[in-house]
Amino acid sequence: MQIEIDAHSGFCFGVDYAIQLAEENLRQGDELYCLGSIVHNDEERKRLEKWGLKTINQQQFIELKNKKVLLRAHGEAPETYRIAAQNGLELVDATCPIVLRLQAKVQEASVAALQKDGQIVIFGKKNHAEVIGLKGHAAKNAIVISSDNDLKQIDYTRPISIFSQTTQGLQAYISIVEKIKKNVLAANGKIKFVSVTDSVCRQVSNREEELHKFALKHDVVLFVAGKESSNGKQLFTVCKRANSRTFFMSDISELPLENIASASSIGICGATSTPKWQMTDVLNFLIKKTIDIF
Repeated sequence: MQIEIDAHSGFCFGVDYAIQLAEENLRQGDELYCLGSIVHNDEERKRLEKWGLKTINQQQFIELKNKKVLLRAHGEAPETYRIAAQNGLELVDATCPIVLRLQAKVQEASVAALQKDGQIVIFGKKNHAEVIGLKGHAAKNAIVISSDNDLKQIDYTRPISIFSQTTQGLQAYISIVEKIKKNVLAANGKIKFVSVTDSVCRQVSNREEELHKFALKHDVVLFVAGKESSNGKQLFTVCKRANSRTFFMSDISELPLENIASASSIGICGATSTPKWQMTDVLNFLIKKTIDIF
């Protein structure tokens, strides 16, 4: 029986950095709040809450005074920083550097768009924290598109600047950009005034190809991720397409023992929001249960 953990799975740089900052402050005994869930993984969030991390929502943040607050890797809109200064809050800013650079580009493009009646288009999940933050950096309301159904929101006779949420799939972004260009051509007779920024994080997008190969290597794949993880849903689909015997699980209690009894090779992998320790726990559990299961 072979059991392998995917070497490429686990936290991306941005999430890893946010977790490290939280642990450093909590280890010092500081009272620390986090605006929104630090990572879309319930098990990791519970682990840090046992250390003392307090997760708060936007309304609680607005009402908080003179406390220390961690801003997670997804990034925030300028309004968050204004509220923090007004309320005497000390910020521990864990915004991913890639997201910070993207925010600056969106802000610069939106200022330019105001001067030429242009539009900012963001390809991503409408209610995702990163997208909400990016919209906040636009000088006027940006258009968020998640699928082909949203393309009708765009005025193809006006200049368009296109960006993507960093964790979107690269091929999906390329596809939606080509459809926008096709609509621009149909509206104007030529491609004009279309600016496209390659803002997909390669550390995330490259995992699709890596996971596809990993899933093909094993009889059964156990994909470990939080139920709310957007990246987890996306990467699970990649594994499932490569290997139909791929099973999603968010904790040990969801381990599909009846579906892996005949497997000679099991692969364990996860999302960019999945901690290494959680995949290791699955491995150790399987090793202990090997005699009973197999």
